[in-house]
Amino acid sequence: MPAPDPAYDDPADFDEAVYELVERIPPGWVMSYGDIAEYVGVFGPRRVAQAMSRCGGAVPWHRVLRTDGTPAPQIAVEQLARLRAEGAPVRGSRVDMRTGRWDGRPRPDDHGATPI
Repeated sequence: MPAPDPAYDDPADFDEAVYELVERIPPGWVMSYGDIAEYVGVFGPRRVAQAMSRCGGAVPWHRVLRTDGTPAPQIAVEQLARLRAEGAPVRGSRVDMRTGRWDGRPRPDDHGATPI
């Protein structure tokens, strides 16, 4: 288990903060690992990626991408298929982060998504 982040006494608390945020990302929208790190108040997208690797698919993992909108190669096919099915702005092998990035604020088409 990674060393605790100064913002979280228990690494499990950090993981839970990440999962709660990912649960709020509306269908068709995405966030980057770095976006999530910033929102939960820690430095480092790698910590977020580590937490996501431990979630076992219990959250909508496919809505979390690299900053440039690309998925990790080992999950790219399934992740992009899920995002296309939700209506995310997939362009080739990446999501257009300019139009598909969720900033945590409610949008008219969020259907009641909880803002951060």
